[in-house]
Amino acid sequence: MANLNERDKERIAARRVREHFNLFARLPAIYAASRKQGQHLLQIGGGLSIVEWRVLWDLCEAGQMTIKDLASMQRADPSLLSRALPEMRRKGFVTMRRSETDSRQTIVEVSQAGRAAYDRAAPVMARRRAALKEVYSEEELVEFVNYLDRLDMFLRAPIEDIVAKEQI
Repeated sequence: MANLNERDKERIAARRVREHFNLFARLPAIYAASRKQGQHLLQIGGGLSIVEWRVLWDLCEAGQMTIKDLASMQRADPSLLSRALPEMRRKGFVTMRRSETDSRQTIVEVSQAGRAAYDRAAPVMARRRAALKEVYSEEELVEFVNYLDRLDMFLRAPIEDIVAKEQI
């Protein structure tokens, strides 16, 4: 009988090796680390949140767009942006108005204050992207994104493609 006070170090080590290759377990931790790093950098760059930064970056790069456009570009839930945008409007970062061609759509545009906030944060966030390119070559980044695209397709595949219908 095993001693209840003793850890099985070999089994723990073997489990760690298996978990090292468990993408499902690693992705949330990587996402959290990315957000934490981004939030810290954005504090240095003027105090924007991740959502505020992404909205301002997209609007400054692409111009005015709908909430649906922003959500699609960011691969985010439109309701997340719908909740964040009123606060961004209150802060003076964006303006929002109904589309003249489709009253169901809201057009979001960066304001002067939003452009100034973006301009303060952009250099530190550009440095982050440059630092990533010091770790990965351009070819490796393209390959990595291709792997992410394949993983995304797998994760969005119908459950029936993964589990036999009899087991559902």
